[in-house]
Amino acid sequence: MAFASFRRLTLPLIAGLGLAAGAQLAAADADTLKFGIISTESSTNQQPLWQPFLDDMSESLGMEVEPFFATDYAAVIQAMRFDQIDLAWYGNKSAMEAVDRAGGEIFAQTVPEGGQPGYWSLMIVNQDSDLQSIDDMLASASELVFGNGDPNSTSGYLVPGYYVFAKNGVDATTAFKRTLNSSHETNALSVANHQVDVATFNSEGMERLEITAPEKAEQLRVIWKSPLIPSDPLVWRTNLSDETKDRLRDFFLNYGDNAEEQAILEPLQWARFDASDNDQLLPIRQLALFKQRAEIANDDSLTQADREAQLAELDAKLDALDQRLQEVQAAEAGADASATAG
Repeated sequence: MAFASFRRLTLPLIAGLGLAAGAQLAAADADTLKFGIISTESSTNQQPLWQPFLDDMSESLGMEVEPFFATDYAAVIQAMRFDQIDLAWYGNKSAMEAVDRAGGEIFAQTVPEGGQPGYWSLMIVNQDSDLQSIDDMLASASELVFGNGDPNSTSGYLVPGYYVFAKNGVDATTAFKRTLNSSHETNALSVANHQVDVATFNSEGMERLEITAPEKAEQLRVIWKSPLIPSDPLVWRTNLSDETKDRLRDFFLNYGDNAEEQAILEPLQWARFDASDNDQLLPIRQLALFKQRAEIANDDSLTQADREAQLAELDAKLDALDQRLQEVQAAEAGADASATAG
């Protein structure tokens, strides 16, 4: 597993088994593989960036690869839940939802062009804004229009939700004069066009905006940068056939080895794909629980006993996650030492 920076009874049983077998067979014999793509920007912009890569995948797998674009992250998660897509590119937060609620499993991880182990969440304002810091933003929140990210976005919602708001005891849904939830692209353009005062964004989106709309990127200023976020995962349905999984794994983990493939990956801002698994989500799960803990600790509607009971339950979950994370890190350190010695 490449960790990168720390790194579903109403039918009789026999009918249920028959449906499961049918799903496996359909997955193995399907003429079309459906690939879900989260909405970091409009599908009109995403389609031409993805099509050359999808064409290469189609040729390699010997079947048509059809993209599935949606207006929000939740639609891609739901599509996997109901077997309407076979695999998807998610952010870590949406991948966690897909793994927990949609029968998904992480099998690979993107590697950015520069080989960075991940990316960063940003809080942005217009260049001419008086806001210079998160403290300035929070102090003036009641007078500001805030562009928050998609609720299933890691960098646009989960990470700033914890580091910027939960840690400061602030509810982003009520603190601002008005709060909107949009894609990364919409947030950035809204700030550049003075439609919102401050918004979430991320470093990958900034790099892309500097290429596609440099005059808009010049209007943006970063007032906060998060800790490192693990690179985006690729998730397949666990009920895909083993044959299909093997073919997908072989394609992704060997793609990007030549100049032609590198040129196809460049517009997607990737260099290659590394193997990964669900343990990639450990730090994201910690963030989600930390945020939930902060909300409970500040919830005056709870009795002291209820608060303490809920906090104790969350602390136990956090301890278990921490133990698992240490195990993963120790295993990776051991593997690295063996590779060096060899």
